[in-house]
Amino acid sequence: MTQTTKLTGTDGKELPGSLSEAPGGSAKGAVLLIHEWWGLNDHIRDVANRLAREGFTVFSVDLYGGKVAKDEATAQQYLNSMDWKHAGDVLRRAAQALRQRKPGTKVGVMGFCMGGAVSLAAAANDPELAACVPFYGIPGEDKADVTKIRAPVLGHYAKQDDWCSPDRVDALEKKLKGANVPVELHRYDAQHAFFNDTRPTVHSKPNAELAWKRTVEFLHSKLG
Repeated sequence: MTQTTKLTGTDGKELPGSLSEAPGGSAKGAVLLIHEWWGLNDHIRDVANRLAREGFTVFSVDLYGGKVAKDEATAQQYLNSMDWKHAGDVLRRAAQALRQRKPGTKVGVMGFCMGGAVSLAAAANDPELAACVPFYGIPGEDKADVTKIRAPVLGHYAKQDDWCSPDRVDALEKKLKGANVPVELHRYDAQHAFFNDTRPTVHSKPNAELAWKRTVEFLHSKLG
């Protein structure tokens, strides 16, 4: 069983989100987990628990202040009103707090959809992050300069995706490689959000399992 608690920043203030601990306090590294445009829902909490069982301390960041969307129109509204600068500040503070809890801890960032885009932005803004795993998310150029990323990147993208289209994924890969960012982007014969097992219309179990295997191995190699 994983234990869920709160995370306090170095300023003594509680950070928005929840902390999932590895069983027995055996964590080898820490992961900042960023939700989809829906908000911090049960699906993301389940992913956090799965990561914790793999041996990581996981902080699931809540960028919507407790709000969770039930339909796409509301999700789009929440996404449009999200403050990207504030999100970056929260993630930087969370990473500092995780390092303070256990000196020497390497911290990575991982996110889905909107969270995938935010994870790349976070890696661009925080050179101390040790790994970045975006799932089908790419930040706009006005949100982040991905050429500033120094952490190794493992990306998972769908071939059938109107938002993170194959052309955008190719452009991201070219830009990262041009900036000498260690990057490995995988394309899956699936639809956007294929990892989300609460959405049967798009979920692809074999692709999700492969992406998960690659992710866990990557995080262990970079954070452990």
